[in-house]
Amino acid sequence: MARTTFSGPVASDNGFTLPAYTVTAAPSPVYAVGTMIYTSNGLGGSPCVAVSNGTNWIAPNGSAISAT
Repeated sequence: MARTTFSGPVASDNGFTLPAYTVTAAPSPVYAVGTMIYTSNGLGGSPCVAVSNGTNWIAPNGSAISAT
């Protein structure tokens, strides 16, 4: 994944497109701290965004992403 660093708020009039994966196809979170992805099945089989904490991809409910 390409990395871009910003020092202030980021805004878009057209939205943002996140890289999309299934839970099993998601890249390792180890080298992606702070990166957001979209998972089609990461919240117990339902779609969600997730953020890497360096150990796991974390869903909005605070748990690691899981297809089940």
